[in-house]
Amino acid sequence: MRKFDGEKLLIATHNAGKLEEMRALFAPLSLSVVSSGMLGLPEPEETENSFLGNARIKAHSAARATGLIALGDDSGLEVDALDGQPGVYTADWAETPAGRDFAMAMSKVHDALVAISATEPWRARFRCTLVLAWPDGHEEVFEGAAEGQLVWPVRGIEGHGFDPMFVPVDDTRTFAEMSHEDKNRISHRSRAIAAMTAGCFT
Repeated sequence: MRKFDGEKLLIATHNAGKLEEMRALFAPLSLSVVSSGMLGLPEPEETENSFLGNARIKAHSAARATGLIALGDDSGLEVDALDGQPGVYTADWAETPAGRDFAMAMSKVHDALVAISATEPWRARFRCTLVLAWPDGHEEVFEGAAEGQLVWPVRGIEGHGFDPMFVPVDDTRTFAEMSHEDKNRISHRSRAIAAMTAGCFT
């Protein structure tokens, strides 16, 4: 496994919430962390049908454009009763002509569960796939998952995306009711980053 040998890590995202979460998770490593959005890079089209495929697109595009080691993250919500949807299309469920609306997306998931009379608890998980890409094309891949269930009505104002309707296993709070520190101890993203840190940063 190749070790990270740079001083600056590029997070291939334009999502401010994801960047904030990543910066907190990488804080112990004392890295300089920047994002594609901060550098004015265009958002590449995510054309793959898997988390891995889309994370690769983002990571390698950013690494080639900047000469920096870049981290691509693709993540999403899988709902068992909806056959794993929205899954890799999680962000698409929130798309509107005016931008992403996750309140609408959460309502859409809830309505889909009600429409099929899905039995509670509504089992679900967040998945995260990370691709750490070097400018020469090398990559390392890491994954993480957080199991839990969905609740309605939504609760909490912290976090981002579908956090207000997701309660992780062994807790009663949604991700959006947790402090950033509590969420970052158990989230799908923190588990993937912990695996990456152990593999590439130690």
